[in-house]
Amino acid sequence: MRDDLLVQLQEWHEEDEFQEIVDAIQAIPVEERDYELVNHLGRALNNLEQYEEAVEQFLTVAKEGTGDPLWHYRIGLAYYYLEQYAHALQAFERADELDPEDEDTLEFLGWIRSKMEEPSESAEKPVDTVPSVSEISIAPVRASHLEAMGFWNDSAEAADQYVLAPPTDGQIESMEEQLVFKLPTSYINMMKLHNGGVPHYRYYPVSQVEAAKKVRVEIKGILGIGREKAHSLGGQAGSRYIIEQGGYPEIGVVLCECPSDSEIVMLDYRESGNAGEPEVVHVDKKEGCKITWLAPNFETFIQGLVNEENQPANLQGAL
Repeated sequence: MRDDLLVQLQEWHEEDEFQEIVDAIQAIPVEERDYELVNHLGRALNNLEQYEEAVEQFLTVAKEGTGDPLWHYRIGLAYYYLEQYAHALQAFERADELDPEDEDTLEFLGWIRSKMEEPSESAEKPVDTVPSVSEISIAPVRASHLEAMGFWNDSAEAADQYVLAPPTDGQIESMEEQLVFKLPTSYINMMKLHNGGVPHYRYYPVSQVEAAKKVRVEIKGILGIGREKAHSLGGQAGSRYIIEQGGYPEIGVVLCECPSDSEIVMLDYRESGNAGEPEVVHVDKKEGCKITWLAPNFETFIQGLVNEENQPANLQGAL
C-alpha cells in the first residue's frame, strides 16, 4: 500500500498535481507520516508557493534530514523564496558540503550571495520570518528590537516571576560554575537583551519520528540567568531545584517550565559534554521521564517557537 502511494505521489509530482500530493498526505495521521512522506509534502508545498508551511513540515524531520543534501536543498529553497537569505545560504552551503558540485545548489548559492550583497530597502523594518534549522548565532542587537517584534509577553506577572536585569560576565561565570555546564553563547546573548520571561510564542512542533501523543510542546516561561527570581536558573525554583525535587534526569540544565508540573524543556549535554553545544529536549515525568528530542541547539529551538495560531516568531535580525 505504501509503495503504491509513493509511486502515485511521484506521478502527481511529474504531472504538476501538487495539491493532490498535499491532500493525500494530510489525510494520513501525523504520527503515521515518515521521513519520506514529509519530504514529499514539503516539496509539494514549495511548488504551491506555500513556503512557510513547507519549512514547518521540513523542521518536523530535521533530525533525520541532518545528513541528507536533498532535505537541506528543499528547506533552503523555501527560505530563499521567503527572502530569508541568511537561512537559505546556510542550508545550501550544507547541501553543497554533502553533495559537492550539484549544479542546482551552486546556482542557488550564487543567487543568494548576490541578493545578500544588495542593500536592503527595509533594513529598519521587522520582516516576517520562519523558524530556522541552521546553526545561527543570536547576535547582540538592541533590546528594543526583540520587544518591537512582540516576542516577549511583558505583563506585570511575567516580569515579576521571570525577568531579571541583564547578567554581567561575572554572573554568567558564577552560574556556569554552579550548574557545572557551559551555557550556549546564543542563550547568553539573548538573555543579555531580555533576561528570562514569558514569550508570546510558546509552542514547538515535535519531530515527526519523536511524536507519539504530542505533536507540539507548550512552554510556560524561559528561565533567565540569575538567582534573584524563583523562576531563574539559580533561583529557589530554578534548574537544580526542578531536577532534584521533580526527579528529572541529570542530563543538563532546565531551560523552560511547562504548564504541566510533570513536564520541562532542558538543555541536554549528553552528546556534547558539559562544555559543548547542548541539544534541546522535552522531558515528561508522567511518561516515566520520557525524553523527546526537539532541536539540535538553543537558537533553532527559539526560532522554531510558534503562537497558538501556528505563526512563527518574527526574529529577523535578532537571531
